[in-house]
Amino acid sequence: MKIAKMVLLFGLSFFIAASVAQAIEIGPAPTSTSLNGDGTFAVSSASVSKSSVKGFGGGTIYYPNTAGSYGVIAVCPGFTESSSVVTWFAKRLATFGFVTIAMNTNSIWDNPDSRATQLKAALDYMVNSSSSAIRARIDSSRRAVAGHSMGGGGTLVASGQDSTLKAGIALEPYNTTTNLWNVTVPVLIFGADGDSIAPIKNHATPMYNSLPVVTKKAYAVLNGATHFTSNKTDERVGRYGVAWAKLFIDGDTRYSPFLCGAEAAAYQTSARFDSYQSNCPY
Repeated sequence: MKIAKMVLLFGLSFFIAASVAQAIEIGPAPTSTSLNGDGTFAVSSASVSKSSVKGFGGGTIYYPNTAGSYGVIAVCPGFTESSSVVTWFAKRLATFGFVTIAMNTNSIWDNPDSRATQLKAALDYMVNSSSSAIRARIDSSRRAVAGHSMGGGGTLVASGQDSTLKAGIALEPYNTTTNLWNVTVPVLIFGADGDSIAPIKNHATPMYNSLPVVTKKAYAVLNGATHFTSNKTDERVGRYGVAWAKLFIDGDTRYSPFLCGAEAAAYQTSARFDSYQSNCPY
């Protein structure tokens, strides 16, 4: 196992460099104000019934009305949750120039490993089987995953299984397995200081700490938050989630200052975050 880890770590730099190799600027240059709300793209939606798909539970796809080539993101809810809890985040990402799905799982009881598989199935559906209007807007080389609670746990599992993903965004992740030593995908983790369901000391913190030092990563502990804070519109989650997606899915370095630069430092007050860790610069 030690030898396998060493081999992987030597190869990680290639994957990390590739994750931001492309530089695609979609939409206007970001400002501190613009990142605190919806983006400039008007979006349409398409319902996907469970009976019409295989491998996941259907959901709702959101996509920019403007024709173009966009990255694609599957967003997964947590244990006992439906797509409704991640709808706001999927729509927010879409308004910044992504094709997204707020997905349902096969069963509300599915574990993180199953949710990881279903996240990948949802991406495959959007890329290969969604309507022609949606498929025409998708750049299949720019795929990413996100999720809440066990959906966040599934996001991190999927990020370790598929190094071709461009980004993972985990909101208050839950999983009994916290070792992420094999993750090469850039990962952003949100934890909540008042989380009693997935306490950060047992979940988000050891997950972040186990990520390889060469993997692009960040960990924000939300101040005054619970396990369900990310289930509704939250400025901090929207702002950093969008910036992470734009930088690592699109390779748009205009968003770097909001993750690593002066703009990030100004925003990261103790009123917003108990703590914020990263391996900037990127």
